Amino acid sequence: MRIQIQQKYYPLIVLALGVVFFFPFLGNVHLFDWDEINFAESAREMILTGNYSKVQIDYKPFWEKPPLFFWMQAGAMQLLGINEFAARFSNAFIGCITLWVLFLIGKSIRNANFGLIWALIYLGSFTPHLYFKSGIIDPTFNLFIFLGIYFSYRAQTKPKYIWLSGIFIGLSILTKGPVGGLIWGLTAISYWILYNKFTKLFTFKQILFFSIACIAVASLWFANELIRNGFWFFQEFIEYQIRLFSTPDAGHGQPFYYHFVVVLLGCFPMSIFGIPALASRQDGFGKWMKITFWVVMILFSIVTTKIVHYSSMAYFPLSFMAASFLYDWLSGKKTWSKWLTFGLILIGSLFSLLLVAVPLAGMNTAKIIPYIKDPFAVKNLNAVVHWSGFELLIGLTYFIILLVLILRKKDSTERKWTFISGITLATALCLFVFGAVVVPKIERYTQGAAIDFYESKRGQDVYVGVIGFKSFAHLFYFQKQPNSAPASTAQMTQDEFGQWLLNGPVDKPVFFVTRFDRYEDFKNHPNLEFIDEKNGFVFLKRKN
Repeated sequence: MRIQIQQKYYPLIVLALGVVFFFPFLGNVHLFDWDEINFAESAREMILTGNYSKVQIDYKPFWEKPPLFFWMQAGAMQLLGINEFAARFSNAFIGCITLWVLFLIGKSIRNANFGLIWALIYLGSFTPHLYFKSGIIDPTFNLFIFLGIYFSYRAQTKPKYIWLSGIFIGLSILTKGPVGGLIWGLTAISYWILYNKFTKLFTFKQILFFSIACIAVASLWFANELIRNGFWFFQEFIEYQIRLFSTPDAGHGQPFYYHFVVVLLGCFPMSIFGIPALASRQDGFGKWMKITFWVVMILFSIVTTKIVHYSSMAYFPLSFMAASFLYDWLSGKKTWSKWLTFGLILIGSLFSLLLVAVPLAGMNTAKIIPYIKDPFAVKNLNAVVHWSGFELLIGLTYFIILLVLILRKKDSTERKWTFISGITLATALCLFVFGAVVVPKIERYTQGAAIDFYESKRGQDVYVGVIGFKSFAHLFYFQKQPNSAPASTAQMTQDEFGQWLLNGPVDKPVFFVTRFDRYEDFKNHPNLEFIDEKNGFVFLKRKN
């Protein structure tokens, strides 16, 4: 009876864990350039212009992403204000829903204990946890794809679920573009080839219904945009997607194995349990998850632009594999390997060392600066940041807890449950405290001085821009208003507008921010005068 009562409250426990770990301190640190501020700025401009059909940056068309996530952010900003908390609120909410969905699907596939383990391992792994406290698109995008794949699996035995599969894949396309449909399509085709051996996977009627549902949802915006603004937007959108797949973005050209390293290290500890399970035989939904993992990893290893979160869809199948191993180990069907102990201690010690090294470096910037060759980074480290020494205990405590859990792991069911809940909750708590205490201090080094400058100009009748580097921070933190420039500049591209600010017939004062390592390019510009330099950022003003 005691176990039944516990299981009755599992859904509430899972939701409560999401609320406790994801929502506090969401607004404790400024949004980070580029993606977080980029997306929040698009949502802010929707609110200010009242134009929710057109995605904009600097009040000019932004064709890189569809609008669904920006709609979610704009809705949160309408309720909570235009701030960091609101910009990240959507993902924190999606995080709670994700944990709840994993529990319910896990319960339907096996039982409540499996569902709870699945939710815990997702909550208590590094990058999956951190993404729910960010303002990037991927957590929402990935949940839609995962649900689309899950309902395709259910449609094999209950054909009516194909409608839901189409709806969720349509939502993924509306969130980030056609790559959502591509991942689903490659997964379904791979399943058809590898497991169905070219025999019928879905009926023609199911394929038709899936297509209708998917297209209908995606057309809520794509068709409307086509009718209102013509094909030029889609031409730019398609060309951007092709560039993204075929040419490396600046600073994001990485080796083929990049995402495998990212997932192995970033998804600790789920990767330690999940990756070995990928080599084992899978049944039912496990087959779909195994194929999804390899589709995502291979696809984004081929794509020339490699960014950490591109492979984040792999977190769902990897967490399923990890939960499967832990559940089978709990029930005695799988044995513990010494390689698991080795992997946990090795990668756990690396992360603990990193968590200690970051505040230790902050406390000893004067000692490490002579060894740094990057002049911009050297200037960053001149920021005045107070470290108490307590920050070192976060990484140290985490490693001690990890070590104790591993060493006290026994074959009893109770000890196994202690290990599973302990390692996941300890990781979640470690990230929670580190994010609240240390990350704001890191942000002061990386961008604090620039954001302080942008905020100091807020509300003034001036222009604020950046030169020599790419940023969206000046738009969000200066809070540039619509129609704040002459009508003659309305049709300019962002680059053209930047040149107009630098050399054109401006109608009010202009301030620029550049990086210390780019300042030489503008030091002798006839239209610019030096104002100040702080922590790697140089502040300039146009002379006339």
